[in-house]
Amino acid sequence: MKTIFVKPNTVKRQWFLIDAEGRVLGDVAAEAASILRGKKRAYYTPHQQVGDFVIIINAAKAIVTGNKAQDKMYHHHSGHLGGLKSFSYQKMLVRRPDRPMRDAVKGMLPKGPLGNAMLRSAKIYADAKHPHQSQQPTLHNW
Repeated sequence: MKTIFVKPNTVKRQWFLIDAEGRVLGDVAAEAASILRGKKRAYYTPHQQVGDFVIIINAAKAIVTGNKAQDKMYHHHSGHLGGLKSFSYQKMLVRRPDRPMRDAVKGMLPKGPLGNAMLRSAKIYADAKHPHQSQQPTLHNW
């Protein structure tokens, strides 16, 4: 079997719109990561960026199951001694409403330069407004 190499100028990248309101955070992140990687395309290759663009709106209105709203913690370290800062999911929504969704999508993408490029193709917004109307995104049904 031969390895598929797709030329970047032959890839037609589309824009998809995902509304996260009332949906489980992990389900939305998994679907967005699948679109960003291009896993449903016939010419999917794991070592190339062949995925589409994703716009996630209402990221702050995504729900979490169980006690994750109180128990789930986000950690950040400044690199200095005693520089660890921890925030619960509820406090993170107040501080940076789009951050839990961004971290969930990032965790489901490959690590390294390819994953960073894929994450740049994801546009995540806490509310329903987004500046990408000119790209004419199609609503993703699932």
